[in-house]
Amino acid sequence: MARDRDARRLPGVFTSILSALIISATSLTAAPTVDAAAIDAVVREYREQTALPGVAVAVTRGATVVHTAGYGHTPDGDAVSEHTIMAAASVSKSFTAVAVMRLVESGRIRLDDPVRAHLPEFTMADPRAADITVRQLLDQTSGMSDTTHRSFSGPPVRTLAEAVAAMRDSTLAAAPGSRWEYHNPNFQVAARLVEVVGGLPFADHLRREVFDPLGMADSRTADTERDLPPSAEGHVRVLGVPVALPEPPAFGNGSGGVLTSAHDLAAWLIVQNNGGRGPDGTSIATPRSITETHTPTTVSESYGLGWFVGVTAAGAPLVDHGGDLFTSTAYQALLPGSGHGIAVLANTGMRHGDAQALGARLVTLVEGRQLPPVGDPNTVVDAVLLGLALVFAALTVRGVVRSRRWAARPRSTASTVARLVPLVLPLLLLLTVHRVVGYLYRGRDVAWLQVPYLYPTFVVALAVTALGCVALLAARAIALTGRTGPG
Repeated sequence: MARDRDARRLPGVFTSILSALIISATSLTAAPTVDAAAIDAVVREYREQTALPGVAVAVTRGATVVHTAGYGHTPDGDAVSEHTIMAAASVSKSFTAVAVMRLVESGRIRLDDPVRAHLPEFTMADPRAADITVRQLLDQTSGMSDTTHRSFSGPPVRTLAEAVAAMRDSTLAAAPGSRWEYHNPNFQVAARLVEVVGGLPFADHLRREVFDPLGMADSRTADTERDLPPSAEGHVRVLGVPVALPEPPAFGNGSGGVLTSAHDLAAWLIVQNNGGRGPDGTSIATPRSITETHTPTTVSESYGLGWFVGVTAAGAPLVDHGGDLFTSTAYQALLPGSGHGIAVLANTGMRHGDAQALGARLVTLVEGRQLPPVGDPNTVVDAVLLGLALVFAALTVRGVVRSRRWAARPRSTASTVARLVPLVLPLLLLLTVHRVVGYLYRGRDVAWLQVPYLYPTFVVALAVTALGCVALLAARAIALTGRTGPG
C-alpha cells in the first residue's frame, strides 16, 4: 500500500523538482555578481570596526567556489588561512542530520521510527520517551529540554554513550512532537544512534560518509573542549580588546563537535545547493534527503533537520544555522534563490556573535543591498561596568574605614540586623548567577564557569561588589563585637 501511494505521488514530485530547477536557474541568472575583492572588502571593514582577531570565510554559488580565505590570526599568533581548523559549533547539527539521512537512504532506519527501536540504551525517567522518533530528535520536537536535563551544569560526560546514559534520570518537558525547543542533547542522541546503527564511532562514520568523499581533509570531530586544537581556541573581547581564553568544559559531539575549515565548508555548502553532490560531482546524499533537511515540520515551522528556515531582510528564502561556543562562533547560510552559500568561522565567543553578524553582512552583499554600519555596543557596556566596579571598591574601603563609627551609632538589634543582611545578597547572587542567566535565556542550562565568558565585566563588577560587601560585613561585625565586649 505504501509503495503504491508513493508511486501516485511521483508526478507531483517531478513537477515540483522541475519548477524548482526553473526558478533556481532564473534566479542564478539574475543574481548580482559577488567576487573575491568584494568579499575581502566586507570582511576587512568588519574587522577594522570590531577588532575581530581571526576569521575564515567561504562563499559558493551553485557548484562553484566563489572565494575561500582566512583573515587575521589565531590565539597563538598564527595567520588564519582557508585551511585553518576552527570550531563549527552548532553548525555541526547539519552534519549529524546528513549522517542520519545516509542511514535512512540505506533503509537501515526510518525518520518516523521510535529512537528506542534502534537505540535500546536510550531511556529516560519518563514513559513518553519511548515515543520519541528519529525525526523529532533532528527537528528538536522530542520534548527534551534544558529545564529537565542539565547537560552543561550536570555531571560531566566524555563520550556519546555517556551523554545518552546521563539522560536516564531526566524527564520530558513536553510530549514528543507537541512543541519545538532547542536542546543540544537531541543531536547527541542522534549521533549515538548513528554509531550504533552504522557500526562505527561517530567520528569515523562522518569521515567515511561525508568528509573523505568531499575531500574535506581538514575536518574531524571533537568530544569535549580538551579535543580542540590551538587554532580552534578563541577570544573574549573586553573594552574592545581581544583576550585569548581556553574554552570552558563541555561535551558537544553530535550537537557541536565538528572541527573544520573555510576550504572544507565550501564543499559542504555546494552539497546543500547541488542536490547532495560535492564540487567534483561526488554524491553523499540524495536530493530528496537534502530537501528533507531544509524543510520545516508543522510543529517547528521554522526548523528543518539541523537547519533554520526563513527569509532574508529582502524577503528571499534563507536556510541557515549559527553556532556558538564561548570563545568562537560559526555561521552557515544558503540562499536557494541565487544558489549562493556562505560560511563564517570566527574566533570570538557568543557574546559578540561575530560569525553571525559577518555572515548577515555577506548575505546583504550577495543580495546587492546597502550594508548597515558596524558597531560594538559591548565596549560601552564594559566601560560602564568596570567604572562601577571601581566605585564599589572605593565605597567598600570607605565603609570599612568607618566601621567603628557605624557601630557606635545607637540602634536596635533588629535595625542593626536589617542593615547587615543586605550585604550578603551580592554574594548569593554571585554564587547563583548561572541560574539567573539560565532563566533569562528562557530556561537554557548554563554552568557557572560559562557566565564570565558571556558577561565578563558584569561578573567582575558583581565579584567586586560581593567581596566588598563581605569585607564590610566582617568589619562591621568586628566593630560591633568590640563595642559590646567587656571593658
